[in-house]
Amino acid sequence: MHKFARDFNALKYIIRHSTKILLFAHNRPDCDTAGSCLALREHLLEKGKIVHIACFDPFPEFLKSVSENFFEFPEKLEIQSYDAVIAADSVERGFHKIKGSLSKKQVVALIDHHPDITIQGDLNIIDPNYSSVCEIIYDYLELSKEKIGKNTATFLLLGILADTGNFQHANTTARVMEIASDLMKKGANLPKIISATLANKKISTLKLWGKAFERAKINPENGMIATVITREDMSEIETGEDLGQVASILNTVPGTKFALVLSERENGIVKGSLRSEEYKGVDVSQIAARFGGGGHKLASGFEIKGEIIETANGWEIV
Repeated sequence: MHKFARDFNALKYIIRHSTKILLFAHNRPDCDTAGSCLALREHLLEKGKIVHIACFDPFPEFLKSVSENFFEFPEKLEIQSYDAVIAADSVERGFHKIKGSLSKKQVVALIDHHPDITIQGDLNIIDPNYSSVCEIIYDYLELSKEKIGKNTATFLLLGILADTGNFQHANTTARVMEIASDLMKKGANLPKIISATLANKKISTLKLWGKAFERAKINPENGMIATVITREDMSEIETGEDLGQVASILNTVPGTKFALVLSERENGIVKGSLRSEEYKGVDVSQIAARFGGGGHKLASGFEIKGEIIETANGWEIV
């Protein structure tokens, strides 16, 4: 019996008895939250449901070749008009802003694979052993004997590929490879995914990566390789979602134990992205936790107040 058999049945019951459903994608949407919501949207539309995807940030520019933009800003929706609300991936990044305004009649389901979730819904399907939320949704659809069409397969593979680092991270299990193979058989458009997430880089993005690599420094005492990206740098590109790849690339430098990318965001926020590998023996989630963040053992992040400035002693956060 699958560990989430009861929860999946509960989710199926919620969907069956709901006419109007709101999906929620986290702030600064990435491939997993976008893929999850888009896959669920396809599934719910096939069930004849009225469905919308809410997100406080715009649909990622780099994903527009994979899907049309179905994201809507929460303030433009009648949040309390939905029978059920399903938040997919990193639910603490933005969902708390609307959770308090939901009525007791609305059913809230949370689907996540991050281990440090404190928000609770009526139904919580959360397991850090999954590579991605897209993998969880695949299991839900398969165990529920639901159809997975070409579009749904593409959206699910999008999230799985991104959160496994294109099958390079330690969360790439045999099960993940089996799922990816099945999604390909079901028509997932791998070339389109690769083109959108890896091959199709704008010159502005590559220049930004170049600045980040040029500034990278290695701390020989702890094996950290770190770099910074300023607000001025960020203003030269349309989206910052490619920055996660900077940390992953820096993490491949020989002799390093983990990578840290600090990037300035709006409203005086500095975001830290941490990456490591199993064999390096560093749990970056513990580092992120020191700054109020969290995530997985090999991929975590945090946000702190401040700005990045260059001083005589190097880059600092003040």
